[in-house]
Amino acid sequence: MTESTFMKNLEKYAQLIVEVGVNVQKGHTIVLSIAVDQAPLARLITKKAYELGAAEVVLQWTDDKINKEFFLHAAEDRLTDIPQYIVDRGDDWIAKGASRISVVSSSPDALAGTDTDRVAKYQAASGKALKNIRQATQANKISWTVVAAAGEDWAQKVFPELSAEDAQAKLWDEIFKTTRVYSDDPVAAWKAHDEKLASKAAELNKEQFTALHYTAPGTDITIGLPKNHLWEGAGSFNSRNEKFMANMPTEEVFTAPDSRRVDGVISSTKPLSYAGNIISGMKFTFKDGKVVEFSAAEGQDVLAKLLDTDEGAKHLGEVALVPDPSPISQSGIIFFNTLFDENASNHLAFGSAYAFNLQGGTEMTEEELDAAGLNRSHTHVDFMVGSDQMNIDGIKADGTLVPVFRNGDWA
Repeated sequence: MTESTFMKNLEKYAQLIVEVGVNVQKGHTIVLSIAVDQAPLARLITKKAYELGAAEVVLQWTDDKINKEFFLHAAEDRLTDIPQYIVDRGDDWIAKGASRISVVSSSPDALAGTDTDRVAKYQAASGKALKNIRQATQANKISWTVVAAAGEDWAQKVFPELSAEDAQAKLWDEIFKTTRVYSDDPVAAWKAHDEKLASKAAELNKEQFTALHYTAPGTDITIGLPKNHLWEGAGSFNSRNEKFMANMPTEEVFTAPDSRRVDGVISSTKPLSYAGNIISGMKFTFKDGKVVEFSAAEGQDVLAKLLDTDEGAKHLGEVALVPDPSPISQSGIIFFNTLFDENASNHLAFGSAYAFNLQGGTEMTEEELDAAGLNRSHTHVDFMVGSDQMNIDGIKADGTLVPVFRNGDWA
């Protein structure tokens, strides 16, 4: 596409992010986290947010290469001693009811060659320090959205056969396609998509299965679901009852598992980009909710450190259903980015469960959520398990089996 066409699409994308993603209203504080090489999009998001009445837009610039230098060379104590002003800043955002926009564009190999121990230490420390803002986000107290931008290194990883320029153009094309930017009215297109996923979530909520049984090559696992669990689609509501889209794109309906009742074996079907490294060919054995054995064809050390983040990292915090015929899956592209790959495949997540996936959960204490079976942790990492060979049955309280998925699609 020409430069002027690209900029028009980028402007439509920015409008979609602020209007549908976090639904900016008059007086809102917006916190935008974005890479320095995505400045054109950052400027458009900022402009559009102010046009919709934002009181302020706070920018958090990121840079993969500077991050890598930090992990290679920073003093050991700077990895683990997170300054108080970082904690205070998060608390200030919660007090202001700030909406968070996270634009992901990093290469999946951004931290390759760094000491995984140092990265893991920093992630564990910052996870603890940012506990309040994470819990507010996971309880939908505030609006939040995760969207993507085509970083050059990421684009080359996805399309290695293309030149740097062509790979980036191709990745932008996929981002615009999957976020409905090419629709005549992207906002209306998102509304229709949201309604479709909401109706699927409503069907599952009526069933109130006590567990789900998954079978596929390398997978035979039963995942318990807590009493009064809630399935969610694309749209969510914050504590001011304002609607937002947590992920764009999204094709999933999801809920919280009972983290104490997971038994069996499950294998991953797509690579996971985590902590600047690739993990692939994962296999897990669960007993009484906990990982008791695991392996990975690539990135075993990184996976071990993820599971060692805290006790909750060895238990599940999310169950998500995505039909294999979904557009991202049918593109046949492995994006090496969870935002896209999780929307091409049924997936699960290690770590913290979302409080809003339980009736009354957003008003519960951490202890009450834990007692209800919702996993508590300083991390939340999705991994992909779906394929066109996966069958899933819902198990009712009386033991009746109800087909949910057959051959990777809704039954």
